Amino acid sequence: MKFAKRMSNFGEGVFARLAAMKREKISSGAEVIDLSIGAPNIPPPAHVMQVLAQEALKPSNYVYAITDTRELLQEASDWYQRRYGVEIDPSAEICSLWGSQEGLSHIALTLIDDGDLTLVPDPCYPIFADGAKLAGSEIFYMPQLREHEYIIQLEKIPADVAARAKFMIVSYPNNPTTAVAPADFYERLIHFAKRNEIVVLHDNAYSELIFDGTRGFSFLSFKGAKEVGVEFNSLSKTYGFAGARVGFCLGNREVVSRLKLLKSNIDYGLFLPIQKAAIAALRSPQEVIDKTREAYIERRDALIDGLNAAGWQIDKPRATMFVWAPVPKSFGTSEEFVKTLLEKSNVLVTPGNAFGSSGEGFVRMALVQTADTMKKVSALVRRTLG
Repeated sequence: MKFAKRMSNFGEGVFARLAAMKREKISSGAEVIDLSIGAPNIPPPAHVMQVLAQEALKPSNYVYAITDTRELLQEASDWYQRRYGVEIDPSAEICSLWGSQEGLSHIALTLIDDGDLTLVPDPCYPIFADGAKLAGSEIFYMPQLREHEYIIQLEKIPADVAARAKFMIVSYPNNPTTAVAPADFYERLIHFAKRNEIVVLHDNAYSELIFDGTRGFSFLSFKGAKEVGVEFNSLSKTYGFAGARVGFCLGNREVVSRLKLLKSNIDYGLFLPIQKAAIAALRSPQEVIDKTREAYIERRDALIDGLNAAGWQIDKPRATMFVWAPVPKSFGTSEEFVKTLLEKSNVLVTPGNAFGSSGEGFVRMALVQTADTMKKVSALVRRTLG
């Protein structure tokens, strides 16, 4: 058999390798606490699950959806108006996604030809680069460094690279670094994109998970943003929809229309009961989101306070459902530390180099366990730190 050359760009995914390590540890009789995958364990509000259950019992909902319902697009548009003060034309400036990951894996196909250049953060969520690679793109990595508070330094991108670039992906609040970008970054980003004729994709999956009184905003709320790009948003973290897979692409109508065209040829739309449940979620009172945010703050504080007391000094993240922690001295590479931590403490985290070369020297921990379990993690990690 002969396979596509593009597959040479991909190895086994990091989470598959971590899952294998976890299975091996469990087979030896250990109980593993898994903080590696950012899989939210906070379910949707009860009334949303009730809508999904009721709609799933209707035989008429098992036809192809074909497209998004007008009600879903209008509700998402209204949510953006209420939350960010951004006007979105539901007929032309929005389409649904089977979660952000699906959108990230396909949008480059509408923008990139073989040999074009895409600008991608480093470190970053792996699909940012992988989606562009599937489209045949070359990748230029934009460092997100601790000394710059993990904010991309746009002025340090070489002029010849910026001139060649056709597409760029940016995401704040950031996974994995947990950084939050200041408003002036977005103003500079829009200017940079206009000057170099680059399409911007801003992934805004964590805008509702910003802590300590700071309020997140949308890339689209800045003047000129719709002229240069789109934003992805997701119900996964905000409303507990991770497994249901609902996200949106919003913004520049030309980009949205091309993505809609592609999707019309490769899928048949979101399952109608899921669309109904998403509408119910978007109509939920703000208190639903507040409770989710408070739960992550409680988990964050339980974990970080305990680890700091154990001698592992980590700054509290300002946002997201993750902790980005430097590997303690004398523990080698990020992968070596992950193996040692699992072996001695039965705690599984993700090595920073899984997110790019700039991630070496760090590990990412997901706040996907209860506060009590996070306290237990701190106690277990003491064994490793000695």
